[in-house]
Amino acid sequence: MAKRQTSRDSSEDAARRRPVTAGMETPTTAGRSRNMQAIRRTDTKPEVQLRSALHREGYRFRKDMAVQTSSRRVRPDIVFTARKIAVFVDGCFWHCCPEHGRQPSVNSGYWSPKLARNVERDRLADAALGDDGWSVVRIWEHESLETAMNLVKQALQSRAA
Repeated sequence: MAKRQTSRDSSEDAARRRPVTAGMETPTTAGRSRNMQAIRRTDTKPEVQLRSALHREGYRFRKDMAVQTSSRRVRPDIVFTARKIAVFVDGCFWHCCPEHGRQPSVNSGYWSPKLARNVERDRLADAALGDDGWSVVRIWEHESLETAMNLVKQALQSRAA
């Protein structure tokens, strides 16, 4: 009878099979890899709060919709398709917030390039959307719900038909 594979075994196997990019280190441990895999890409607390507040006020939008620009595919957190407004709710750590972002002191050979790629991808997404006539709103996770709502409302008003 075959040995039943536990989730720990499969995570460690997956970590070993994961390709390593040239010049890039891997996460320090299998436990850290599991932790990183559990982090949400969508439906973060600040994003859900903003979407709920917008919906309560009668705004309708798409969430996590892929937008194909002329140069790349972009996935904003909130998309107002008719007005061509893309809203991103960026995490302070993942997107290197000037106020709260910090460079990790452990395994910096892995984290520094990863965070730099995130910021570069954000700039490329902004440029691609802007080139195709979209308005981009970027909100930091530490900003208050009121501030975030005001930023989105301003963008919507500026694009009113």
